[in-house]
Amino acid sequence: MKADRNERTTPEPRPAAKADGSAEAGPAADRAEAAAAKAALESTAEEVKELKAQAAKAKEHWEQLLRTAAEFENFKKRVARDRQEAGKYANESLLQTLIPVLDNLDMALAAANQAQDGSLESLRTGIGLIHQQLGKVLREAGLEEINAAGKMFDPNWHEAVSQQETAGTPEGQVVQQLRKGYKLRDRLLRPAGVVVAKKPAESKEE
Repeated sequence: MKADRNERTTPEPRPAAKADGSAEAGPAADRAEAAAAKAALESTAEEVKELKAQAAKAKEHWEQLLRTAAEFENFKKRVARDRQEAGKYANESLLQTLIPVLDNLDMALAAANQAQDGSLESLRTGIGLIHQQLGKVLREAGLEEINAAGKMFDPNWHEAVSQQETAGTPEGQVVQQLRKGYKLRDRLLRPAGVVVAKKPAESKEE
């Protein structure tokens, strides 16, 4: 009976203390640490995977930017080449319409070289027709004649070659047009050369 009482009263051994004084947690602590380490590894692997995806996307965007820059550079070169070609051949259609006029002038010159008595009138008529044909071609191309005769002097369209004292004409009015002026629609090509009226000088009394 005493032996039974001794067995019942013998205290169970306490867990050994750690170096820092805390008690060993046992298997449960080991499992918690293992789970935490596993979670950390999984989190790190997920971050690495995400970084790789971002790097691949950044590389794709960079390559796309390089392609866009190359395409834009080629576009600029093509536009510059087209502009140069357009400027080089801008008058192609106009020249094509002027070629028949040149042909008629060649024929008129040939006729003038072979002209005999009585053929002067036909030559004059031919040159008049060529003049009409040329004027029509130029008008269709947008050329407009500036008619300054009898109008007030306008420095935007007229160039005063000289002034003339005129009693019966208002001062500043065009008395005579010496050279025709031309414009391309609303753009001045050449001002009309004109003589402008000015007020006569008053005679001094003796």
